[in-house]
Amino acid sequence: MSNLSNIKLEIEKYANESNFTELQIVEKLEKYFFNKKVNANLKLYKKGKKKVSEITKDLKISPRRFYAILEKKNIEHTKYNK
Repeated sequence: MSNLSNIKLEIEKYANESNFTELQIVEKLEKYFFNKKVNANLKLYKKGKKKVSEITKDLKISPRRFYAILEKKNIEHTKYNK
């Protein structure tokens, strides 16, 4: 529990020093760690060690959003027609 309180104190301290609110800082941290997890999963996807369904479960996103991330990063993937 003390680790969590330390993190809270650091966020409040940073918010006082910068012109960001606590929520803005948390949102930026969330984006950072989400991108970090996405990049780790993309490496495994490129090597063929992880499937789209496994990645979307880990990241808790839809397959459509994952394919959008792949297109944004110019990674080859198979497109299926309905």
